[in-house]
Amino acid sequence: MNKATLADRFSRWFVLLILFVGAITFMVPYYITVAMSLKSQSELATTSMWAWPHDITFENYRIVLSNPLVSFALLLKNTAIITFASTFGTLFGCTVVAYAFARLNFAGKDRLFMVLLATMMLPGILTMIPSYVMYAKIHWVNTMYPLIVPAFFGGGAFNIFLLRQFYRGLPRELDEAALIDGASHWTIFRKVILPLSGPAVATVGIFSFMGSWRDFTGPLIYLNDVDKQTLELGLRTYQSLNGTKWHLIMASTVLVSIPLIILFFIGQRYFVKGIVMTGLK
Repeated sequence: MNKATLADRFSRWFVLLILFVGAITFMVPYYITVAMSLKSQSELATTSMWAWPHDITFENYRIVLSNPLVSFALLLKNTAIITFASTFGTLFGCTVVAYAFARLNFAGKDRLFMVLLATMMLPGILTMIPSYVMYAKIHWVNTMYPLIVPAFFGGGAFNIFLLRQFYRGLPRELDEAALIDGASHWTIFRKVILPLSGPAVATVGIFSFMGSWRDFTGPLIYLNDVDKQTLELGLRTYQSLNGTKWHLIMASTVLVSIPLIILFFIGQRYFVKGIVMTGLK
């Protein structure tokens, strides 16, 4: 075995070791959360947080789901409405805008794209108060509109950039052939470009879904009524009501994170493929 082969094998095992250590590191907090959620209050007080429960109990989950003060079903419904609507709006807005920047030629396109990228440098705190004042003047505060409608207007600079890079990697001959056949740009977008962009669109959809599902600041600012709150707000409310009952808090945390875990296992293949293919020309 030559030195090059040994070096390649050592590099491969070193990378695998780093990935394994990183995966374990990121999994430790979730392991602690699940372990604490499956313990009774007495066992939680007498054992280490690292220890797996001796007598696994799902009573904590039943208590969380049946709590009359914080309706998990209602919070789940509100979160689902906001998440699915905003994700659809993001996918619609960013796919259309990215197509225009990637495949169309118009005056000032590059300058507009640079301005769009520059908005990524602005902290969200700068636009928080002006946005609230604007929504208050049109009477959208305490409604779901501020959390849904903006997604239809572009879908975010990062998502547009991601899809634009993917669109630019598709052969121009596809557009030219469709134009010769008499297709409009809208037809090319719907029937040629979009069907080829599955991995990239899935990646944007996963990002958008996770961001909207885990959003805490937006609902905290715009939703005042208890019956309009989302899971993240409900989780904070539940924590304030239960104080140091960590077994119940951990159970509610696991329930909130379950949809994201399911989404990860379903979409991880498309997510990785979309990220990889976005960087290819």
